[in-house]
Amino acid sequence: MTAEQDQKYQRAKKRVDDIKGFYTHLCIYIIINILLLLLAMDVFENGFINISMPSWAHFTTPFFWGIGLLLHGVYVFGFKGSFLKKWEERKIKEYMERDSEEINKYH
Repeated sequence: MTAEQDQKYQRAKKRVDDIKGFYTHLCIYIIINILLLLLAMDVFENGFINISMPSWAHFTTPFFWGIGLLLHGVYVFGFKGSFLKKWEERKIKEYMERDSEEINKYH
């Protein structure tokens, strides 16, 4: 595998890992917030017949966590500003140069 192919592979692998991380985050968000909502409705305490309406305070966790999830999705799938792209490229180059300097140090 050439260096260019290896770089393409590493970028593709990172992209797949990012997408997988987002979907894991989404699944955990859904499961946890359904359980929290059911607990707030006293479903587990009173049975399914006596369901009470949760107060607005019970919706703060899904709301703020949802904002975090939205930002995670925007990062993974959507708009990455030019600042972030330039920063990523700069960091990649920095680490590649650091690795080559360490390799040259020992040869």
